[in-house]
Amino acid sequence: MKYLALIFDGFEDEEAMAPFALLRRAGADLTVASNKTEVTGSYGFTLANIALIDNLNIDDYDCLIIPGGAHYKFLYQSSMVHEIIKDFYKKNKYLCGICAAPTLFGRLGLLENKKYTCFTSMNDDFKGTYTDQGVTVDGKLITAKSVAYSLEFAYAIIKETMGTDVLNRVWDRIYHEK
Repeated sequence: MKYLALIFDGFEDEEAMAPFALLRRAGADLTVASNKTEVTGSYGFTLANIALIDNLNIDDYDCLIIPGGAHYKFLYQSSMVHEIIKDFYKKNKYLCGICAAPTLFGRLGLLENKKYTCFTSMNDDFKGTYTDQGVTVDGKLITAKSVAYSLEFAYAIIKETMGTDVLNRVWDRIYHEK
């Protein structure tokens, strides 16, 4: 399984870095991509060696991860990002978003008849069932409410895409109490 994460300037640092680090710890083949090779988060952390989206074959990936943060404004305006998200959904691949990111899924009509969560004040009538939980899984849709749930978001992605045994190995390595 190959994982693709999309981040742009203004991403929420913890919503990106915590899941990325835990996925790599789990052995995930993770590509972090953007429209440039260095991206700066909301709190000034810059990630380098970012893959350029234009150089990727999106069909090579099985799971799309989008953190929240102020970059959601760019996500809303980018037809390229919209096409990537819709392609993952149409092909029944994993679609994962935290905080503001699930609202983009909703605006694209992808939350209809689905259970989901997102940053509470950004929830709208997306014709699905808003759960107001930290993390919600509905088939291959994994959503999380806010930065406070960054670790749980990562755990859900690992469990759903790699299995409980891999998640338990990660927990053992970080001394997580089960």
